[in-house]
Amino acid sequence: MQIHVVAQGETVNSIAQTFEIDPNRIIDANEIPEPYQLVVGEALVIPIVGEYYTVKAGDSLYKISRQFGIPMARIAEANGMSLYRPLKVGQRLHIPPGRRRNADIYAYADTHYGRVSKLVEEEARKAAPQLTFLGPSGYAIQRDGTLKPPGLDEFFAIARNNHVAMSMVVINLEHDQFSTELAHVVLHDDALQDRLLTQILKTAEEQNFRDVHFDIERVAPDDREAYNRFLRKAADRIHNAGLLFSTALAPKTSAAQAGEWYTAHDYKVHGEVADFVIIMTYEWGYSGGPPLPVSPINSVRRVLEYAKTEIPAEKIMMGQNLYGYDWTLPFVRGTKAKAISPQGAIALARKQQVAISYDTKAQAPNFNYTDADGKEHKVWFEDARSIQAKFQLVKELGIRGVSYWRLGFPFPQNWLLIESNFRVTKRV
Repeated sequence: MQIHVVAQGETVNSIAQTFEIDPNRIIDANEIPEPYQLVVGEALVIPIVGEYYTVKAGDSLYKISRQFGIPMARIAEANGMSLYRPLKVGQRLHIPPGRRRNADIYAYADTHYGRVSKLVEEEARKAAPQLTFLGPSGYAIQRDGTLKPPGLDEFFAIARNNHVAMSMVVINLEHDQFSTELAHVVLHDDALQDRLLTQILKTAEEQNFRDVHFDIERVAPDDREAYNRFLRKAADRIHNAGLLFSTALAPKTSAAQAGEWYTAHDYKVHGEVADFVIIMTYEWGYSGGPPLPVSPINSVRRVLEYAKTEIPAEKIMMGQNLYGYDWTLPFVRGTKAKAISPQGAIALARKQQVAISYDTKAQAPNFNYTDADGKEHKVWFEDARSIQAKFQLVKELGIRGVSYWRLGFPFPQNWLLIESNFRVTKRV
């Protein structure tokens, strides 16, 4: 696969001619609704085998080989050239595809108020060939130890048809918020814990879940050790039932990081008891905060590098947002930005006739526009470049894979690039 950034004056036809490909393949791969109105700065995935590279000053075959992780002999053979032939600046080389490594890919599916929207179901169906796990979120813990189930609709059929393991997501949600009080009640009542775990295992067996996933958030700092004890108890019972056990973790950069979202998440203990963990490496830019990249790669890297000091790399999954945000400027505390999909962001830039910029430090696309009321806006989102940068980080750090929050935000380039970068593990 090739990532191509649209330049001024380019069209689908001219890009297709450059890569010697049928323009309809570019349109279909990127789900371009208006192919004759490309956005300057838009990142397209070109569905070709391998990619092309233009030689720059100072390049050598050895340097290019190291950059792409492809043996020099393979590059030379792909281009019908000698290993010792000097390269010319501006020369275009075909880089053959590299060896894909195995990876687990997890996706949460938000079933808001127990309902599954047609869009979420459609996105689950499209994503399923590239998924290891699908986790409808979620089974809400009740104070009597029972569970309030999410909407499931066609998820099990989609999973079965695509060899995807279903993950039972258990959440401490009350009144649409993660509840510190509910977590406290559960963590300090052994009988309640036993009833809850019995209910979880009964549901998992009846529904044929393969993994039990604890997304327990906003646990009080003083309940850290109580949560650790509950995790050990839960892991024993879940593993004895022949199921996988996984957990979600807030993004930390040190064991001492404090706060209502962080203190009680003990990376070391989660790494010991869980089969894998999902680290929620997103929401630096969030709906209630000032405009920022949602998952800047420099911040994501710091979290994952710390995680590797506490948790085996083969258990770590990088969390990745499938959405961005549209902020009204100037930012006013108490206001909320609107979530927007990558496809929606491109459509908005097209409508507003503005170019897309790219922050190379954060590895994140963005743009500004003025709405019909004269208000300024800032949009940060994800594109093919930003997700490829994350995939490179996953490979560099040697971690287990990627987890997506959340299906329902169309991002076709992401699923194409998964296929290009990884062999997705299928566990059923």
